[in-house]
Amino acid sequence: MPDKTALTGHPVHALIASRWSPYAFADEPVSKQDLAALFEAARWAPSSYNEQPWRWIAARREDEAAFARLLSTLVETNRAWARHAPVLAVGLTSLRFARNDKPNKAAHHDLGLAAAQLTFEASARGLVVHQMIGIEPERVRELYAVPEDVEPLTALAIGAAGDPASLPEKLRERELAPRTRKPLSELVFGARYGRESTLFD
Repeated sequence: MPDKTALTGHPVHALIASRWSPYAFADEPVSKQDLAALFEAARWAPSSYNEQPWRWIAARREDEAAFARLLSTLVETNRAWARHAPVLAVGLTSLRFARNDKPNKAAHHDLGLAAAQLTFEASARGLVVHQMIGIEPERVRELYAVPEDVEPLTALAIGAAGDPASLPEKLRERELAPRTRKPLSELVFGARYGRESTLFD
């Protein structure tokens, strides 16, 4: 497997430096215990007013019918490689607060937090997660009778990293390329938007 450890500009936890999103997955199942732990980690994510708006639809590849059904909700380019993942999940979020039926402006943010905690728990267990925005939300809604106030938003492919040689050339090149990020100077501002912060000076 390629070494995808990030060359960070400042020291960070090893799980953050080593986390990456492969396209190639090993032909190995994820244990039910590991899978339960991943979703338990997501369950304990922070959320606005402790609303916990995230929901998941998940399927293991061993259950061929359930897996094929969930796979069919991904866009075609994602189906091509995600069909090899041991586990697929679609992340959904409730758009209104249960407490007062007002719009939850933090709903997408909170789903992201839950997915991040799931991802770091996966990293701690030697697993990988590839997150996708490329889904067909209306197909999710139709196949799984999703209520109108719940939005299907993202998908996750979960498993152990596989051999990049199994991928088509274009995906293999992306798999083997070094990981990159914008510098902090382009991301953290001070006196005004776009002006580099002095926070780290």
